[in-house]
Amino acid sequence: MLELDLQIASQAAELPGETQFRAWCEVALRQRTADSELTIRLVDEAEGRALNHSYRHKDYATNVLSFPADVPDELLDIPLLGDLVICAPVVAREAAEQGKTQEAHWAHLVIHGCLHLLGYDHIEDAEAEEMETLERTLLAELGHPDPYAGDD
Repeated sequence: MLELDLQIASQAAELPGETQFRAWCEVALRQRTADSELTIRLVDEAEGRALNHSYRHKDYATNVLSFPADVPDELLDIPLLGDLVICAPVVAREAAEQGKTQEAHWAHLVIHGCLHLLGYDHIEDAEAEEMETLERTLLAELGHPDPYAGDD
C-alpha cells in the first residue's frame, strides 16, 4: 500500500491531481514489495531554488529533488521512503521547451524521483542506462513517449 502526502505550496494554475500522482508513484514503486510512504511537495521557483542551493549548492530551481529517508531500520519500523520536491513552474517551462505534454513530463519526473528514492542513480553511465531504460518502460506502460528521445 502507498501512503502519499501531497503538499501543494505552489500557485501554479495547472497541477496534476492526487489520483495522478498516486498512479505514477505506484507504477514506479511496483518493484518494492513493502508498503511505501512518501511526501511529494509541489513548490514555486523561490522555494525550489532555495532547496537546490541548500542541498546541491546550485543557485537555480530544478525540476525535481529527491530526499531519501535516512532512518535506520532498527530504530523505526515504518515504510518511509522519503520526499520529492517538484518545482511546478520548471516542469511547465521544460515541457513547453521540449515539446512534451505537461502530463507526460509530470509522470516522468515523479517516476524519476521515486526511482531515486529506491536507490537508482544516473551519475555513472551504466547506472544512467539502467535507470533511463526503466523510466522508458514504465512511461510506455502509461502511454507516454520516450522522455529521452532526441537527447543524443
